[in-house]
Amino acid sequence: MSRMVNCVLLKKEAEGLTRVPYPGDLGKRVFENVSQEAWTQWVSHQTILMNEYRLSPINPKDRKFLEEEMDKFFFGDGPSAIDNLTPQG
Repeated sequence: MSRMVNCVLLKKEAEGLTRVPYPGDLGKRVFENVSQEAWTQWVSHQTILMNEYRLSPINPKDRKFLEEEMDKFFFGDGPSAIDNLTPQG
């Protein structure tokens, strides 16, 4: 049986992640409060951030930025607007 969580992003009970997706306290918090569906949304947003700003997860400064964005995405005011990005539709 799948593990269920009350997802902070979707505001409903949904299937949880199967493992902690990120190290440290932030990863534990995400594991306990974020659904698989919401995590997939974050991964898509993170990919856009990495491509738009040419970020590397190897670079400590870039990794810190992505951690802060992840925290805002799930537990803050939502995703930051991305400069010069035109929504597709």
